[in-house]
Amino acid sequence: MSTYDSRRETLVHSQRVGELVVAVVKELLDRSTCHDRSKTEPPEVEVFDEFTPKLKDSTYGSDEYKGYLEAMGEGLAHHYASNRHHPEHFVDGVNDMTLVDLVEMLADWKAATERHADGDLGRSLAIQAERFDLSDQLLAILSNTADHFGWL
Repeated sequence: MSTYDSRRETLVHSQRVGELVVAVVKELLDRSTCHDRSKTEPPEVEVFDEFTPKLKDSTYGSDEYKGYLEAMGEGLAHHYASNRHHPEHFVDGVNDMTLVDLVEMLADWKAATERHADGDLGRSLAIQAERFDLSDQLLAILSNTADHFGWL
């Protein structure tokens, strides 16, 4: 019969896991308060002032939408370079992102669909999967997360 009592070690482990989770939550909270701030200053603000109404009235993923993105030029390039929740921020796209980046990205995609008259996160995820060459597994994780939070 064993005299070892695992409860103390389990509680120490549980505490450590909590500390590590809090570090992730803190970064997410920090991101939530500064998301897309670069859009409020040059060289982005002028571009977003012009194109946000146009993008809102277009269908995500359409040729018209893609044309607007191309026309946004340096302002959009600056935005991607300044914000790591965009796959375009990284040399290897989504493959270089962290879980925190992915959570912010998914929330951004959901909020973006709410700005479009015909926005739909499920349809957007399908388009993004092709656009960013998302694996089936990652697409499932993003879809499961969106479903879990009632975003679909």
